[in-house]
Amino acid sequence: MNVTTLDLDTLRTLITANDLGGYGQAAARLGRTPSAISLQMKRLQEDVGANLFRKDGRGVVLTEAGEIVLRFGRRMLAINDELLDTIRGASLAGSVRLGCSQDFAETVLPDVLSQFTKLYPLVQMEVRIEGNAALVEAIEKGQLDLALAVGQADRPTAEVLGELDLVWIAGQEFLTRSGQPLPLVLLGPQCAFRKEAIQKLDQAKMPWRIAAVSPSLAGLWASAIGGLGITARSSLGLPAKLVWDKEMFDLPELPAFPVTLHAQSNTMSEGVERLRAIIRHAVADTLRAKKKKGQRGRLAPAKFPTAA
Repeated sequence: MNVTTLDLDTLRTLITANDLGGYGQAAARLGRTPSAISLQMKRLQEDVGANLFRKDGRGVVLTEAGEIVLRFGRRMLAINDELLDTIRGASLAGSVRLGCSQDFAETVLPDVLSQFTKLYPLVQMEVRIEGNAALVEAIEKGQLDLALAVGQADRPTAEVLGELDLVWIAGQEFLTRSGQPLPLVLLGPQCAFRKEAIQKLDQAKMPWRIAAVSPSLAGLWASAIGGLGITARSSLGLPAKLVWDKEMFDLPELPAFPVTLHAQSNTMSEGVERLRAIIRHAVADTLRAKKKKGQRGRLAPAKFPTAA
């Protein structure tokens, strides 16, 4: 019996194309042409002996067989990468400076740090949790090696990993008052989410006022849970006492923000390069899980007066 051995590089291409949303995005990430990616997928179908893709409008989606190959492919690559990391990481030394947005501090960051420190016990890790703009500025000044942020996609250091929907968030017992401006709880003036929320309310001619300002997410969530007002942010990692919805209280729908990974340059140490790969996988897993989970809850709609 002839046994076919699947090419791990081809499986990695399939996973990358699926996570990024197409051959073009995978080609840019992997440094290949879309035609080369397409040829790899054709060979993979031949090796598996089944159709892995079907047409869906102008694009293609995975068939049931394709989903199976994707699922097993992730497991195969995880074992492959873990084996290599274990062998190589034991003697790797040096330091890595990582910046992380507050949005990922309780979701993506713990798993990333746990994986990296187990694989590279001799590498010294320095972590900075700060605002998105400040993190990218630190990259540009050479103060950080990598930074995971939300937004900042126009910076030359940016690599877009996916998107997060911006939503309205409030405490479970938050109530509106008829004829009163919408109370907002927000981070500081440089926060991109704050600017977007205010811009959307102004465009919709909905009156608002700032009820609370916090320098941290902890203070923001405390103010929202306490019923001081409503805020706008990603629903990622929200405390249980908060609910969210894209159109809460008939407020204007908010846009999606890109998730970006920033690096000093294309020339990286082995430790920094491996950390970048771990972050990519962790973000992809988090965004997939969030998409499947859907909305956590919503408050009953209420009408707000428009400005005269």
